[in-house]
Amino acid sequence: MNRLVFYPAIFHKAEEGGFWITFPDIPECLTEGDNMTQAYEMAVNALGLALTSREAESEALPEPSDPTDITVEKDAFLVVIEFDLLAYKKRTSPRSVKKTLSIPEWLNEEATSIGINFSQVLQEALMQKLQIKF
Repeated sequence: MNRLVFYPAIFHKAEEGGFWITFPDIPECLTEGDNMTQAYEMAVNALGLALTSREAESEALPEPSDPTDITVEKDAFLVVIEFDLLAYKKRTSPRSVKKTLSIPEWLNEEATSIGINFSQVLQEALMQKLQIKF
């Protein structure tokens, strides 16, 4: 499961200094920063919010444009923003959720007798099944 995505962003030089940022593929995603470092960080965060909001609404993520197909006006330049959806979700949604499951009684007895942590085993198995590195 590849959750690393790359979206082109246009960094516009602001008259008052700094930059304002737009994403050609995600019109609702706008942000700004006082300098290049802050602007890039804000672009990453804005992209994360926009993409996870679309996922939460069961909307498909837009296909990123080819950066060579994008033209920018004077006082603007193109930056490709790298974003890790899984890392963002881990960082912004760390709470645990309770799940009820059923296993055979004999399996429960065997696992309980040697002190198996069911939550840990389930998490590890799900990450392995989803091919998420832990």
